[in-house]
Amino acid sequence: MTREARSFWLRSPGVGEIRSTPLPDPGPDDVLVRSLHSGVSRGTETLVFRGGVPTDQYATMRAPFQEGDFPAPVKYGYLNVGVVQEGPAALLGRIVFCLYPHQSAYVVPATAVTVVPDGVPPARAVLAGTVETAVNALWDAAPLVGDRVTVVGAGMVGACVAALLARFPGVRVQLVDTDPGRADLAVALGVEFASPAEAATGRDLVVHASATSAGLQRSLDLLAPEGTVVDLSWYGDRPVNLSLGGSFHSGRLTIRSSQVGTVSPARSARRSYADRLALALDLLREPAFDALITGTSRFDDLPDVLDRLAAGTLPALCHLITYDQE
Repeated sequence: MTREARSFWLRSPGVGEIRSTPLPDPGPDDVLVRSLHSGVSRGTETLVFRGGVPTDQYATMRAPFQEGDFPAPVKYGYLNVGVVQEGPAALLGRIVFCLYPHQSAYVVPATAVTVVPDGVPPARAVLAGTVETAVNALWDAAPLVGDRVTVVGAGMVGACVAALLARFPGVRVQLVDTDPGRADLAVALGVEFASPAEAATGRDLVVHASATSAGLQRSLDLLAPEGTVVDLSWYGDRPVNLSLGGSFHSGRLTIRSSQVGTVSPARSARRSYADRLALALDLLREPAFDALITGTSRFDDLPDVLDRLAAGTLPALCHLITYDQE
């Protein structure tokens, strides 16, 4: 008898649906995973949902287990936590993280899953992919003891970066966002909060994660001479306008991009993708990360959830999707 799972597909830009998906029999080196939770990566997934991936970025934006092609139909996502039901004895019954789309069960190579450490709740573990992005960004940024650092944009990625920076010795971290409601998030993460107009200047490093021109411009404005902006934003098909007069040249300012698709050159000779993801999961022992999970919905409701997230009527950082027993 053919086994089936249920998966979320973007049928056309702005229209999602739940489909039945046949499951292959796992091979000797595969695992069958039953999903417990998946997370909606709000920025990237809403961009995909509305069909905003530029054509020249289709290959770059592919998720590891994506099916279909941009703009649609496509099965997309990469924050999944489940329990291994079939596979090597060492993995049977273990809770694992996988860069898999929203689907009730799936078969992947055993090497594609990472065991969630004891002490990390499965729901919090969906943040592993985002914390991995933050780890890579900080390998790129290389903050020093005593640095004055600002994170502009208190979304999932920015909040994860701020949470990690808060644990650097002597580093003063300020989280900046246009939404005053994010002040409570800053408190939970153990960092200062400011609006863009009130943000501290003279910063050694600014990590930008607002995905807006205004946010990137403000990031430059906050720098001290010789300072650096590390830009984590994915703008999709939206133009970015900057004013590069003023102190940009005279202050010898730097804008540098960081992207999780490759291991930072600062660590690529000594760390693998697997090492980076395992580190991210270990860092999720910190309960402060629970503040990033701001809503929960059932898998059956995911088409409506993504529609509301894309429209801005459902405010969220990471929206957690839960799966009933199949």
